[in-house]
This record gives sequence, C-alpha cells and structure tokens, in this order.
Amino acid sequence: MELAGKVAVVIGGSGGIGAATCRVLAGLGADVAVGFHAGQARAEAVVASLPKGRHAALQVAIEDSASIGRFRDAVLSQFGRADILVNSAGITRPVAHADLDGLTDELIDAVFVNNWRGVFASIRAFAPALRASGDGLVVNVSSIAGFTGVGSSVAYCGAKAGLDVMTKSLGRALAPEIRVLGVSPGVVDTDFVPGRGKEFKDKAAAATPLKRITSPQDVAEAIAACATSLRFSTGTSIPVDGGRHL
Repeated sequence: MELAGKVAVVIGGSGGIGAATCRVLAGLGADVAVGFHAGQARAEAVVASLPKGRHAALQVAIEDSASIGRFRDAVLSQFGRADILVNSAGITRPVAHADLDGLTDELIDAVFVNNWRGVFASIRAFAPALRASGDGLVVNVSSIAGFTGVGSSVAYCGAKAGLDVMTKSLGRALAPEIRVLGVSPGVVDTDFVPGRGKEFKDKAAAATPLKRITSPQDVAEAIAACATSLRFSTGTSIPVDGGRHL
C-alpha cells in the first residue's frame, strides 16, 4: 500500500490506459478521481471495480479550461487534496502522412487542443494542489510517435513531441515540489486509434522486438513506477513499447 493516503487524479480514466491506471493506483492504496468526458457509464464501472477506498467518477472536458477548473474544484471538494495527476486523455484520427490535404486545419486544431493544450491546462489547474501536497507528481501519457515521427497522423506525432518537450520544461519549472514524467507507449491493445483491427495489431507485434504490442496494464505499471520507484526522476519520458522504436 505504497500510495495509501494519496489522491490520484486520472484524466481519461474511463479509457483503456486510464482505467488500467486507476486500478493499479487504487491497488497501491490511492484514492482515485476518475475523470471522464462522455463515458460516464464506463467511468462508474471503473469506480465500481476498484478496491475499497474513496473513489469517484467526475466529468471533465479537457478542451475547455473552465471545465477543467470545475473538475479541479470538485476533486478538491470531495477528496481535500491531489497528489498525483495522470493525463491519459487525448484523441486521434488516422491520416496518411503523405496525404497533406487530408490533414485539415480543423483536425490539426482538435489534435493539438486535446493532446497538448488540454494537458497543459490540467497541469496549470492542479499545480497549486500538487505543490501543497509536498510530493506532487504529474505523469503525461505520450507516445513513441513523438520521437519516431511514425504515428496515426503528422499532427498526432507533432502534438506528442510537444508533450514530451512540455514534460521536460515543466520538470524543470515545477521542481522540486512537483515531479513531471511521461510514459510513451507504442501500439497499444485498445481501440484508441479507429480502424486498427487484429490484422494491424498482429503485424505490429511481429515487428516489435519483444513480439507483442503494449497492453494498458504495461502502461499503468509504468505510471505506478513513476509514483513509487522512480522517485529521483523528473523531466523525462519513458518508452513502454517492447522495443518497437528500435
């Protein structure tokens, strides 16, 4: 129960990686605020699956800073503190990198708002509470697309590259009260990217040195390590990809 007495806030907690993260952190003793946008039933099911503790599903729209502020206020009202912030929400849509016209301005804006600006706004909103905890931690869920340049779209790669730089910048700027780390999965066994079925996943697994794709549990355990084992690390992102980037 290494995280007993801690409050973990997981934005995107109803998704594949987010839900696994909620379960792992709760299993380590943390009370968990499961942040969801539209998946209320999924978020409430996640809460119901967690070990005994103070857990709640709370709505937040990361493209709306006012919504983030209300979410923060609800977390602090219900839990009284925030020690760990996990940013696992985001969006993408596959667009071939050579299809320049297919990557519209509207899609570019949506990808950057949801994968970069919303993360920054969430950290900005929770920074005072994380600082007050005396042992604050932010973990941003990025992607190896941010440094390989291979991903669902050029915009997604760019947004994740920006997220990695944000992790470095805020790791320096928010120290020593708050540590900021990132985890960078490869292909993850979820439905996050539309249109990626079994054939795609099998091909990706065969091309990965450890011969399988990343599971949500792999990412969740890496996030837990940031909170428990990697306590002298900040400002860096950790690949969780079975060597796929090699």
